[in-house]
Amino acid sequence: MFKNHPKGLLGAALSNMGERFGFYVMMAILLLFLNNKFGFAGSQGAIIYSVFYALIYILALVGGIIADKTKKYKTTIMVGLVLMSVGYLLLSIPTPTPVQNMPLILAITIIGLFSIAFGNGLFKGNLQAVVGQLYDNPKYADKRETGFQIFYMFINIGAMFAPLLAVGLRNWWVVSKGYQFNADLPALCNQHLNGTISPEASTRLSQLATEVGNKSADITAFANDYLNIFMTGYHYSFALAIVAMITSLVIFITIKKTLPDPSLKVKKDTHASEVVMDAKEVKQRIYALLAVFGVVIFFWFSFHQNGQTLTLFANDYTRLLKLDLGFTTLEGAEVFQTFNPMFVVLLTPVIIAFFGWLKAKNINISTPKKIGIGMGIAASAFAVMAFGSFGLPTTQERVAMGGLTDAMRVTPFLLIGTYLILTVAELFISPLGIAFVSKVAPPQYQGIMQGLWLTATALGNQLLFIGVIFYNSIPIWATWVIFIVACVISMFTMLLMLKWLERVAK
Repeated sequence: MFKNHPKGLLGAALSNMGERFGFYVMMAILLLFLNNKFGFAGSQGAIIYSVFYALIYILALVGGIIADKTKKYKTTIMVGLVLMSVGYLLLSIPTPTPVQNMPLILAITIIGLFSIAFGNGLFKGNLQAVVGQLYDNPKYADKRETGFQIFYMFINIGAMFAPLLAVGLRNWWVVSKGYQFNADLPALCNQHLNGTISPEASTRLSQLATEVGNKSADITAFANDYLNIFMTGYHYSFALAIVAMITSLVIFITIKKTLPDPSLKVKKDTHASEVVMDAKEVKQRIYALLAVFGVVIFFWFSFHQNGQTLTLFANDYTRLLKLDLGFTTLEGAEVFQTFNPMFVVLLTPVIIAFFGWLKAKNINISTPKKIGIGMGIAASAFAVMAFGSFGLPTTQERVAMGGLTDAMRVTPFLLIGTYLILTVAELFISPLGIAFVSKVAPPQYQGIMQGLWLTATALGNQLLFIGVIFYNSIPIWATWVIFIVACVISMFTMLLMLKWLERVAK
C-alpha cells in the first residue's frame, strides 16, 4: 500500500490515527453525554455540540496562521496534542450526576471542550499541510490523491475502534455496579427527577427499572443512582482519549525528522513562486478554493449529522445491536458510529482501485467532478433514511409514550445501509478535497488554505443543531428531506463551476 509513496506518509498516518481514536471516542458519546449529564431535553445539547464541532474547524484556521507565521509547524502540531490531552482530562474527571452545581460543572465541561477544539485546530490542518508537502516532490506528484486516501483510511482505523471501546467501558461500569444497560433509562430518570415525566413514561420507567436490576421500592433513589453510575461510565470513557493522545504524541516525536518542513519549502520556492505564479494566478487559485469551500458547507451540514440526528435516531427509533463479550456488552446508539470509519477502511482500497481502473481506461474524472458526484451520493443516503422513517411517531409522541418498544423500532440495517452510502460519498469528497486544496493552494498559503477548508467544515458544523430542531418538531422522515435538498444544491453548484475549477487546477 505504501509502495512508491514518500517515506513520511506511514508515520504521519499513524500519528493521526492515534489522535483520531481519541477524538472519535468523544464524538461518539458527546451529544448523549451532554443530554444525560445535564438533563437537556431540547436542542441545548445539540447547540453546544454544534458550536464545539464548529470551533474544531474554525480554530484550524487559527492554527494554520500560527504555523505559517511562526514557521514552526511541527512544534505547533505537538502543542495541539498536549492541549487536547488536557481537555480530555477535564472531561474524564467523574462529577456527581444529577449535577448539583450546574454553572461550575458546565463551565468545566465547556473549558475542556474548548481545549480540545483549540488543540485540534493546532494539530489537524498543519499535519495535512505537512503531508501535502511530501507530494510536492515531482517523484510523488501523481500519487497525491492516493496518498491522501491512504492517510484518510488510517484516520478511520482509529475512529473505527473508538466507539466500541467507549461503549464497552461504559457498559462494563454499569454492570459492575449491579445494573444492566438500557438506552432509554437516562432520559427517563432525568424526566422523573425534573418533574417533567408523563404518566405513561412514569409507568415505563418503573418497568425498565425492574428489568435492569432495581431492588429498591423508591423510584427516585433508583433514578439518582442509575443516572450517576451511567454517567460515571461516560467520564471513564473519556479517559481512553488521553491514552490515545499520548500515543499519538510519542509517534509524532519519533518520526518528525522524516517529515518535511513547510516553512523551508516556502523559503526555497519564494523566488520561483514570483516567477512561475504571478498575482493573477494566485488570485484565481484562491477564488477557486473559496468557491469550493462555500459549496462544501452544505455537505458537511448534512454529513456530520452522524453525531447528531443520526445518533438520536439510533437511540430513539432503532433496535440496538448487542454483542455480549462476557465481561461487558457492546450495546448502545454509539455503536453505530463505528460503521462509518469501518466502511472507510474497507472501501478505501476499493475506491482507489476503481479510480486506478478508470485511469487505465483513459477515463479521467477530475477531482472537482468527483466531489460533485459524492454530494449526489450523499443525497441518496438521506433518501434511504426518509423512506425507512416514514410512519414513525414524532419525537413528541415518542417522549409521551416513554420510548418505543423493540417491536416499534426500525431494523438496524436502515442506519447501517445509510452509513455505507454516506461513506462512499465521504470518500469522493473529504480526502480528495484535502488533496485538491494542497494542489491548488499557493505555496505561501498552504497552512491558511488547509485551515479555510476546515473552516468551511466548521460553518457546516455550526448549522448541525438545526437538524435537531427539525428532528424534535417535524415528522422524522421530513427531517431527512432537509439534508437531501442541501446535498442536491451542493452537487449542482459544484457541477456548474466544474470547467472553471478544472482549468484552475491544471
